[in-house]
Amino acid sequence: MNRPSVLLGMSGGVDSSVAAALLVRQGYNVHGITLQVWEHEDDSVATSKKWQERGCCKVGLAKHVAQRLNIPHNVLDARESFRAGVIDDFLSGYTSGTTPNPCVRCNERVKIRTLIDLATTQGFDYVATGHYARLTMDGPIPTLSRAVDHRKDQTYFLYRLHRQWLRKLLFPVGELLKSTVWEEAEALGLPPDELKESQEICFVTQGDYRTFIQHERPTAKKSGLFINEAGVPLGEHDGIAFYTPGQRRGLGIATGQRLYVQQVNPFTNTVLLGPEESLYKNACTVSDLNLLDPRLTQGETEVQIKLRYATPATPATVSPLGTSGLGVRFHHPQRAISPGQSAVFYDHDAVLGGGIIQPS
Repeated sequence: MNRPSVLLGMSGGVDSSVAAALLVRQGYNVHGITLQVWEHEDDSVATSKKWQERGCCKVGLAKHVAQRLNIPHNVLDARESFRAGVIDDFLSGYTSGTTPNPCVRCNERVKIRTLIDLATTQGFDYVATGHYARLTMDGPIPTLSRAVDHRKDQTYFLYRLHRQWLRKLLFPVGELLKSTVWEEAEALGLPPDELKESQEICFVTQGDYRTFIQHERPTAKKSGLFINEAGVPLGEHDGIAFYTPGQRRGLGIATGQRLYVQQVNPFTNTVLLGPEESLYKNACTVSDLNLLDPRLTQGETEVQIKLRYATPATPATVSPLGTSGLGVRFHHPQRAISPGQSAVFYDHDAVLGGGIIQPS
């Protein structure tokens, strides 16, 4: 009997490495592939950088794991599509006053899309990644659901997957606790000091995201006015790309009270500042939708909603706005809602879909 074949995305991190081991153990015919999305790794890089400082694709570790498991492994240069689909979107978002999430766009436009396309053309039965997510079968198409380990769940970054892709996807670590994954990694003989999990944006390897924007888009450094809620000028800012809602540090404004970025206006090149209580909002609008459940377009729907990856879901009522957007009313006011970020809707563990938060 032919074993089912799987094309596995291998970043070289602990999760995709353990996913490889699990799939081999479960009897799949596994072929690993690393998508090189940002920088090449060579001997000169290896001597000057630790693994965890090389972005999200650690080719050397992926090769090591593939050899240990005796599975084929290839590297595919995906830097051009990553530049067009993720980095340019990231830069355009910030310079136009929004706060995009590059990991969301990367899965949709580059990583999983590329794996699906390759698997289709090369005849693989499935595509797998090391994401913490699950696929539950309660109909003809699987439901994207939160991982068993809610603290590590990554469905926030996966809500833009095409619905038809779900039939072809596997998430081997989605049923495991992170502590179990680490135990599996140790059994593989992976060096723990080289598996530090990065919490930063993979392509921002020097400084912070503001440094990256200034290097890539020097024109972003365009001064304008800080203003208060009455429109009174409070001082000059460095450029709207360097400020996000909720920010307090780095403003350089002394008024005798704590002020926070409330809103960035690209049309007037102004940054609105105000007190913390003004950051809380009862509603927002979401468009550029990717809906996995049609009920969201059929009338008012009670959901749980995540506005950021690291914040817990909160209850809300969602209503269709024509054919292109959804209105969201929160049961409890939410702090520092950021246009450009993703809003992801849940029914308990099931992902209903999501979209991009729009300026108010």
